[in-house]
Amino acid sequence: MSTTLEHRLLHVEERIRQACERSGRNRDEIQIIAVTKYVSLATTREALDRGLHHLGENRWQDAQVKWNAISGSGQAEEGQPVWHFIGSLQSNKAKDVIGKFTYIHSLDRLSLAEAINKRASQLDIVVPCFIQVNVSGENSKQGLAPEQLFDFVSQLRSYRFIKPVGLMTMAPYEAEPEQTRPVFKALRELRDKLNRRSEAMGTITHLSMGMSNDFEVAIEEGATWIRLGTILVGKEED
Repeated sequence: MSTTLEHRLLHVEERIRQACERSGRNRDEIQIIAVTKYVSLATTREALDRGLHHLGENRWQDAQVKWNAISGSGQAEEGQPVWHFIGSLQSNKAKDVIGKFTYIHSLDRLSLAEAINKRASQLDIVVPCFIQVNVSGENSKQGLAPEQLFDFVSQLRSYRFIKPVGLMTMAPYEAEPEQTRPVFKALRELRDKLNRRSEAMGTITHLSMGMSNDFEVAIEEGATWIRLGTILVGKEED
């Protein structure tokens, strides 16, 4: 298992390096989120041992065992992870997630903002959030329509326990990753346009975009966080 993960990480790092070279970017600008939703606690621990400290999960029900074992045991472990909630979050589940996951990548409606803000206020923490935008317009994808983004960010001003730090999107799965480029380019342009407007609550820096199939294109278009599952930590059958 160790060799497999080690080799995958080396392979991914080389592809990231090449994407940075092609686009004139610095490798330090890009963070990897190891998406551990399809792997065991043992593999998750190994990812931490390999220096993959940013872990992404889609559902609290699936993440609970791992979170409890690694972060909730009451015993400090070396290499404590930073947890990212990258799936669609139901408002009534926010109380389970806020305070355990540092970053939320799927803020896309005011009812969820209300739930996050309420729980964060109880804990007296500020939650860094990515606003999810459905750039592709696919019905199967969650997120705000691009034209809704500016009003939404303006409305977030009243939620003082939420800090928008970036935008997130998911591109359609394409056999040819190059076909995802317009989606990633559009999200970058939305971020830049947002930052030129006074509605932005400070500079929104980050772009959470790019997964196992298309992360190189996402990097070339400005991704600062890439979410890698199968290509990095693999996929294990139950």
